[in-house]
Amino acid sequence: MKILDRYILISFLKTFFSVFIILMFIFVLQTIWLYISELAGKDLDVWVVLKFLWYVSPRLIPLVLPLTILVTSLMVFGNFSEKYEFAAMKSTGISLQRAMRSLTIFILILAGTAFLFANNVIPYSEYKWQNLRRNIAQVSPSMVIAEGQFSQIGDDFNIKVAEKSGDRDQYLKNIVIHKKNPSRPNGNYTVIIADNGELASAKGSNTLSLILNEGYYFDEVQTKDPEKQQKEPFVKSYFEQYVINIDLTEFNDTDVDKENDVSNHNMYKMSELFVEIDSLSIGYTNDIKTFADNMYYRSGLSKFKDPKVQDVEGTDTIGQVLEVYQVPIQLNILNMALNNVRGTIQSINSKKIEFQIKTKQLNKHEIALHEKYVLAIACIILFFVGAPLGAIIRKGGMGLPMVVAVLLFLTYHFIGIFAKNSAEDGTMHPFIASWISTAIMLPLGVWLTYRATTDQGIFDIDSFLHRFRKSPAAEVEVVYENLNKEIAITKEEEESLEGLTVAQLKDAVKNSKQYGYTSDFRIAALRKLAEHGFTQEHLHVSGDLYNKDLIEAEKLVSRFRKLSVYTFICFALYLVIPIVTTAMETKDETITVILSVIGLINIVLFYVFLFKTHNTVNNLSRITKDQTINSAVILVGFPLYIFLYFYYKRHIQRSLKNIR
Repeated sequence: MKILDRYILISFLKTFFSVFIILMFIFVLQTIWLYISELAGKDLDVWVVLKFLWYVSPRLIPLVLPLTILVTSLMVFGNFSEKYEFAAMKSTGISLQRAMRSLTIFILILAGTAFLFANNVIPYSEYKWQNLRRNIAQVSPSMVIAEGQFSQIGDDFNIKVAEKSGDRDQYLKNIVIHKKNPSRPNGNYTVIIADNGELASAKGSNTLSLILNEGYYFDEVQTKDPEKQQKEPFVKSYFEQYVINIDLTEFNDTDVDKENDVSNHNMYKMSELFVEIDSLSIGYTNDIKTFADNMYYRSGLSKFKDPKVQDVEGTDTIGQVLEVYQVPIQLNILNMALNNVRGTIQSINSKKIEFQIKTKQLNKHEIALHEKYVLAIACIILFFVGAPLGAIIRKGGMGLPMVVAVLLFLTYHFIGIFAKNSAEDGTMHPFIASWISTAIMLPLGVWLTYRATTDQGIFDIDSFLHRFRKSPAAEVEVVYENLNKEIAITKEEEESLEGLTVAQLKDAVKNSKQYGYTSDFRIAALRKLAEHGFTQEHLHVSGDLYNKDLIEAEKLVSRFRKLSVYTFICFALYLVIPIVTTAMETKDETITVILSVIGLINIVLFYVFLFKTHNTVNNLSRITKDQTINSAVILVGFPLYIFLYFYYKRHIQRSLKNIR
């Protein structure tokens, strides 16, 4: 390895590990605050807390590693530019790509390592972390009771409290308890409501006493007589104090290292995800097919299908069928049909929710599969965003580079989050949702690398503002004719020149294109003017050498032709997109959304080009002193663009005739 490559690589690695440790520490602290309710107040051993943080750390790598690469590349390359080290490299013929060679190899190796890490380490740590969370949750039942929601303690009690207080959260207010009865497992038939209460337990005891004060005890009475049960009988009693003893043997014997039967999409490797996605897809397809068959058989149509009976022209109406029966039977038939329809709608609504849950589960598995590839590719792309950007802004350290890096990463991260949330409910395809943020960063990296390689800034403000500056007069590049070269003109042209005055000669030189004169005839006229003491410099100063209005008009005509092509392409796409959508007959919401977005962007571009075209035609009209076109015609651009184009073209031809 050459000295330069070693110097750049060592500088990058020093900053990389420093930034990685700092960011990992920040994200771990954020994780502690996020899960503080699961750890605090449970008298956990320090080793258990450290194990919790150790297992949760790998799931932070997909956030920390890309951000570290982006920040480090910005800081290192910004520092090189700020200290003119890149200028010294370029002076010796070393380009930016050559300087990035050693780091590119390192980033490729790091991307491969990140892929293996995401495929092997993160699923294992996720499994261990979820197990540890479940085991910790059973250590202290007082922590299980959350304010404002029902919390389950053991198998027999669901408790809801409005407020907890005390040094151990032992005092409770506005308590609602649903108590299960082993003899009646299907339902919560016993409800206890108390104004306040207290959790009490003797030291070393496996029994927790829940002391309730000033409350009511409701017990629903179950009878075998359906008519009596419809009256919903229950027993109500008032108590000043009521004590419930809860066995804590299961809680006190909790093993934090116990292996539970837990699984989710983040716990699978690639090979396992392929199998899981395949099984979920097959099961989902079979469920839809089974439900469709059940709905068909439930309708009863299969009972009336007879292959020997041929279709007869005409269709019997409901009234014609019902006329066969008497009125009471007709009412029964209609009621039965309505009940069947209501039952079918209810079944469809319940199945719809079930299918949505299965769709979300399947999409989560597909997203988890693509994220393993995305992590590796994101490391490479964000390096090629940060490195050239640092070389362009020429600022090192933790100030501006950190701000720019955080803004870029937040944009990258939030786009990914919004896309994945949309993909979970089926609005967007999981493949598109997983790769969209990386795909957006790819052209940015290519563009920044090109700008940095060609020593250009991020944005040339002067060049951008120049597009909006009005230039009423064309700046003509003066090209003087060689009056000494040989020319060939006819005898008639030579005689016509002899009879022209000085003013007519100037007009012939200035408007030679409008008159259709040849370049040789123009040179002959210039010679005649030279004989009268008018050189080309004099004619240029007086504005008689070229017709500036004609030159400006020719530029505007050329601009009109280019803009017309762009506008016509957008107009054609406007006509093609609905046809393609109809021809595909797709029910995929993702494709529909994509086509809708493309159509919306196409409409915006169409009106942008149409507006520029309209301004170009009016600028030409101002030069030729012709009447301008009212801007209201733009409103009919979409349906009548073809007619509008020929109207513009005819107006231009009329305007050009006025130039003299």
